[in-house]
Amino acid sequence: MKNIRVVLIEDHDLTRVGLRTALEQSKQVEVVGEAATGRKGLEVLKTTLPDVAIVDIGLPDIDGIELTQQFKEFMGDRGEKPTKVLILTMHDNKDAVMGAFAAGADSYSVKDVSLDRLMEAILTTSEGHSWIDPVIARTVLQQAQHQPAEAIAKNAGETVTIHAVEPEYKEFLASCPLTERELEVLELIVGGRSNAEIAEKLYITVGTVKTHVRSILNKLCADDRTQAAVRALRSGWIE
Repeated sequence: MKNIRVVLIEDHDLTRVGLRTALEQSKQVEVVGEAATGRKGLEVLKTTLPDVAIVDIGLPDIDGIELTQQFKEFMGDRGEKPTKVLILTMHDNKDAVMGAFAAGADSYSVKDVSLDRLMEAILTTSEGHSWIDPVIARTVLQQAQHQPAEAIAKNAGETVTIHAVEPEYKEFLASCPLTERELEVLELIVGGRSNAEIAEKLYITVGTVKTHVRSILNKLCADDRTQAAVRALRSGWIE
């Protein structure tokens, strides 16, 4: 299997080195470039054209949102396979999240994500799908529910529309309801809790949690926990 070519743009040296070391150990990722500033990162991205750019949102010169917008504009003039952008941040600030997606970010994760989850985000993003951390998904969909038909803009001409609760989700969930216990588990999944944390919170075994999670995924026709969280929030079942 071909390695995923990644560029790291992160201003904190220790964080960047730690990320690079961890990703290279996975043997699925090849780090082809890195930078500590937005402007330098933009140069590296234009030169290397990686599969995925992991971009810190809080860069010291131009921030991750501005970098993403400029790079996406650059890629728009080329006929090559586009680089996907995975935003990495310490915060789930609503304006920052919506601004990043408006600028063209493909995926969004908090920095304290586990290596396994980060690898999942990179793999999913490289395949052309969006990966949104459950904590971030809550922020995005809460904003969408408050602005169901409005576009979130970042500079002139750059818009992204997030639609509110989709009718097909409501109809589906009404015909296939979750049990009370499954709703409790789902709420904790949306909160980013692990199976072990859910088991401790609900005073059940990890094996029982796994059974509930499988049932939830089946009922929501979800491929993974992140997708289940997004669908739960869109349905309005979890707020």
